[in-house]
Amino acid sequence: MKRINLYKKSAIVMLATVTLVACKKDWLTPKPLSFYEPGVALSDVNGMYSTLTACERNMRHEYFGDAAPILTEIIQSEIAVEGTTDKAGPQMDMDIALLPDADLNNVNTTKVGWYWYEGYKGVKYANTVISRIDNATFKDDNEKNAVLGSAYFHRAYRYFKLTHQFGNVPYLDQEIEEPKYDFYSYDRWSILEKMKQDLEFAYQWVPEKVDRGRTSKAACGVLLMKVCMALTDFDRAIQVGKEIVAAHPLMKERFTANRTKPNTNLMFDLHSVEAKLDISNTEGLMYVVSYPEVDGSDRIQTMRNAVPFWNSGNVKTPDGKAGTSVPVAAGETDPELDLNRTYGRGIGRLRSTSYFTSAIWRADKEANDMRGIFNHNSWRRMEDLRYNHPSLKTGNSPWYGKNLVKPLAMSPEDTIRCWYPWPHFKVFVPDPLQTQWNGGETPWYIYRSAEVYLMIAECYYWKNDLAQAALNLNEVRTRAGASPLTAGDVNIGEILDERARELYYEENRHVELVRIAYTYAKTQKPCEIFGGRVYSLENISGPGGTNSNVKQMGVNFWYDRVVSKSNFYNKGVKHKWAEYKVSVHHLLWPVPANAINTNIKGVINQNIGYPGAERNVTPLQVGAE
Repeated sequence: MKRINLYKKSAIVMLATVTLVACKKDWLTPKPLSFYEPGVALSDVNGMYSTLTACERNMRHEYFGDAAPILTEIIQSEIAVEGTTDKAGPQMDMDIALLPDADLNNVNTTKVGWYWYEGYKGVKYANTVISRIDNATFKDDNEKNAVLGSAYFHRAYRYFKLTHQFGNVPYLDQEIEEPKYDFYSYDRWSILEKMKQDLEFAYQWVPEKVDRGRTSKAACGVLLMKVCMALTDFDRAIQVGKEIVAAHPLMKERFTANRTKPNTNLMFDLHSVEAKLDISNTEGLMYVVSYPEVDGSDRIQTMRNAVPFWNSGNVKTPDGKAGTSVPVAAGETDPELDLNRTYGRGIGRLRSTSYFTSAIWRADKEANDMRGIFNHNSWRRMEDLRYNHPSLKTGNSPWYGKNLVKPLAMSPEDTIRCWYPWPHFKVFVPDPLQTQWNGGETPWYIYRSAEVYLMIAECYYWKNDLAQAALNLNEVRTRAGASPLTAGDVNIGEILDERARELYYEENRHVELVRIAYTYAKTQKPCEIFGGRVYSLENISGPGGTNSNVKQMGVNFWYDRVVSKSNFYNKGVKHKWAEYKVSVHHLLWPVPANAINTNIKGVINQNIGYPGAERNVTPLQVGAE
């Protein structure tokens, strides 16, 4: 495919423009380089959608790049932990890493701060459109309402995350055109109520068929479902969910050119680059886009982030020689010995827990699950890789080309970072324009119909209709080849396990666990997986106060779930730089200290358990001012 260079095309246009005007006497008259003025640029539908493109680009940044922000969401759950064990600083001991004045937005620490600052950037872009909607010209009300609905979606998309990551946060509903230093925190429930109203409008007016990467009616519906579930309006969520899956069925037959490739399956098809580009894919509801072979596109780097650091010099042969290499031996023709192109060159940032790599894959229920560890085409183990170091071949080593064997003396640092299985089918993205395959350019799912079925199932769980919950879980399970569940199998743990099987590296896992934690506390429903424990909204983040790194079960569901399922957090797992720890108050993240300190005329509350929370004031209510 010929690579498109947008910059060359622009240069050609500029040159042609100069040629056309060169014969005029005034061509040397100085002219401004840009005539951008919001009132002009946002005067029609094209200008409005151009502004919303900034929101869409902002969405993409969550998933793409080295140490992408989505890793923080996964690491703050039971699915995985930070795996870079070669330095101090990464988010391992949360009592240290998650302090308000820590470096909260760095590839070598955490991206908690990214979610705060980029979340409000998204709100700003959306509010620019919302505030100027009545000043623009549209062909009719349908076109105007579609634009407004898209802006409502993007604002709600950020606030849904912000209220589940940071709790009570400042609420902005209009464009800010001058410096402002008097922000106040608003009650999270009232923000969500407002988002529900906006999303109902968006779900009504945003069109179903849109360009890939744009907001669709179905995407508005999925976010509306999430907000309804957070507000315990399960009936409305079910109603919307049924409408979505009726219009967007699961992909149950093999598709794209990958269906003829050996050692692949339907899950490979569904998560391939080709599937995310295929217009016949009815399952994808919302994407972020980065197109192969187009300059300016971003690289997702899933393999760098999620694949073990097999190229570590400490992966050695049983007789102590360097075992693996990115460059292959001269004259080698076996493609499986090109580990870089077969698996991707990982560094083990996203180190899966035993919960994800083992516990959720049961021999009696997921033996034939195409998403699971028992399917050797879909998952890879370090033992599947083969020694390929060129020096082994030139030295006639008997280990050259043999499968890896875990060194008996491997250190904790290397065991954590270099030796664990991973879902190859989900994270493998060809990277042909790079020497090291870290994960290339591809669209990426934000929402799929599979998640909608799982959300419907969860709604029925909260309504105590476990038969309907099982029915909807089985739509996803049987498509993947897993055995169907009965009503007696269903509990919140089973629902979360199914989300882990289906939505790894797609869902905001921390946000979903926090949403469920608040739902338990709000409904007072006994939690069957913790012996009927009942949670409360009062002190959901613990008692607070000085040195409040509380590690006690029973305060909130997020903490109980993480520490009971992760084989790292609070289990005494340590390496030479850190020990893996979480506390009850890490349910919510710290508001960055800079955001609070520079807000000199208002009060942005800090979350309970972090320094500064003693200065909190009662949050405002949206609509009450």
